[in-house]
Amino acid sequence: MSKSIFYHAGCPVCVSAEQDIVNLVGVENIDIVNIGETKSRISEAEMAGVKSVPALVTPNGNILHINFGASLEDVKG
Repeated sequence: MSKSIFYHAGCPVCVSAEQDIVNLVGVENIDIVNIGETKSRISEAEMAGVKSVPALVTPNGNILHINFGASLEDVKG
């Protein structure tokens, strides 16, 4: 089974959502990507369909946008 990918930008909203997601699915089942620190993965998030962070991309490719923190355009700067 593939892991879900949780994209965030490191803001308080994102960090809080990260903690909740990890508690729900377990850290071993998720790849956590801080695109605020790893900007090289922004294009990967965009290709997956992520429009804002925090967002969870499931192994099936579904995108769950969670409690709006920032748009990808804002993160790009």
